[in-house]
Parts: sequence; C-alpha cells; structure tokens
Amino acid sequence: MPPGARGATRVADRVVAKIASQAALEVLRTAPEAHRVPTGRGAHATVSVRAATQHEDVRGPLGEARVRLAVELGYPCDIGAECRAVRRSVAQRVRALAGMHVPEVSVTVERLHSAHTARADGERVQ
Repeated sequence: MPPGARGATRVADRVVAKIASQAALEVLRTAPEAHRVPTGRGAHATVSVRAATQHEDVRGPLGEARVRLAVELGYPCDIGAECRAVRRSVAQRVRALAGMHVPEVSVTVERLHSAHTARADGERVQ
C-alpha cells in the first residue's frame, strides 16, 4: 500500500501540552527552592501543533510543536538557568514521546514564591 493509503497518525495539541507540562514539572521539582512553590502549581503549557505533510519540509515525523509554558519558581533562584533547563527538557521529551520537532519553547515566569510571600493571611509583600 502507498503511504497515503495507510492512514495517518495525529497527536492532539492537548496531549503535547500535557507532555510539556509534565516535563517542566519534573525539572522544576528538582530546583533548589522548589519547596516554596505551593503543591499543584508550577507549570502550565499551551501548544501550537503543525502536522507534517508530504509537500512541506517539517523535520519531525509527526510535525512540529511550538510550546509556551507559564511557570512558577521558588525564589531566590537562578531564573535563567531554571528556564534553560525547562526548555531543554520539554524539547527533548516532546521529540521523544510525540515524535515532533520543537523549534520553539517559550517560558514565562508568572510568579516567584519566597519565604516572604508564604504568609497565611495572603497579604501581598511589596
């Protein structure tokens, strides 16, 4: 059978987002100040997946994924180093598990958690 007649494999955006979030969380859990980030928080991913076609030059066998991550970090920390580790891990994991090329992993630090922000009354520190 010719390749086009055999069917196709498509990985849903939400599956790639779940892979990316999990990979990011695994990196962030090992960070020196990870204990400061409240349980259940840490990383949220959104992705844009472009499927591979016969006519396009998309490097991954199942297409490519552009990943955007919003993370929360414990502070003080080396923010740049943690973001680099997250980008590297997410790109590798998506390539390995979803078979996609990852040309972009954008990381936004949404919140920093320090000992001073862990107040019971929820008062904001300025």
